[in-house]
Amino acid sequence: MKFRAKITSKSILELFIQVSGTVARLAKVCVLRVCRDRLCFCPTGLLGEAQLWGEVRRGVFRHFCMEGVSEEFNEIYLELMSEHLARAVRNAGNASSLKLQLTNKRRPCLTVVVELASCPGHSRAMVHDLPVKVLPRRWWKECAEPRVPASDVSVYLPALKTLKNMVERMANVGDRVLLEANQNGKMNLSVETDVVTIKSYFKNLGNPPKAVLGMTQEKDPESMVQVASITYHVFAS
Repeated sequence: MKFRAKITSKSILELFIQVSGTVARLAKVCVLRVCRDRLCFCPTGLLGEAQLWGEVRRGVFRHFCMEGVSEEFNEIYLELMSEHLARAVRNAGNASSLKLQLTNKRRPCLTVVVELASCPGHSRAMVHDLPVKVLPRRWWKECAEPRVPASDVSVYLPALKTLKNMVERMANVGDRVLLEANQNGKMNLSVETDVVTIKSYFKNLGNPPKAVLGMTQEKDPESMVQVASITYHVFAS
């Protein structure tokens, strides 16, 4: 088995840091599923019915090389502590590159190399050897991609920073938020108590193509579809 990957784009580095940090806050243990065309995050041990699946496509890496357990099963499953990965990449925002490699340091490790530019022509590197457990094939089915039912409505979210700030302010009023959206790019967030109701409106967000959504029925584009109330700690994590 072999795996090497390198990121040099600053925007992709920042996104990888955010994804790693989010996974670490949601699950103590994470499985990295290395495929020919992508790197997947499969957190384990999430509470209740919560599920999370993240993918980083091969095309965003400057270099990406992997050889799985066999030609027929050309994948690698690595179990590691989510916080270890988040800490290793946390300071990579100003780095010139981030490297990931499966190594053997007396035991399997995911080696994370953060290359920092210093003087012209010179560089410094921070190397983190993260212990990993290579999962046997009989456990792969436990890390399968979750099946997502067809959407009644799907809408592009506003800037996540704006959404996060809005929800955090609503958290001072109530414990739950109601989200509703329609096929005309509108989305509303509301919180209600016995004494006050607060509602935020977003418009012109845009909607993904229906072919992507898997919709089977035509709906009134102005009809708002609501989701069940969601506790705030999910949004604010």
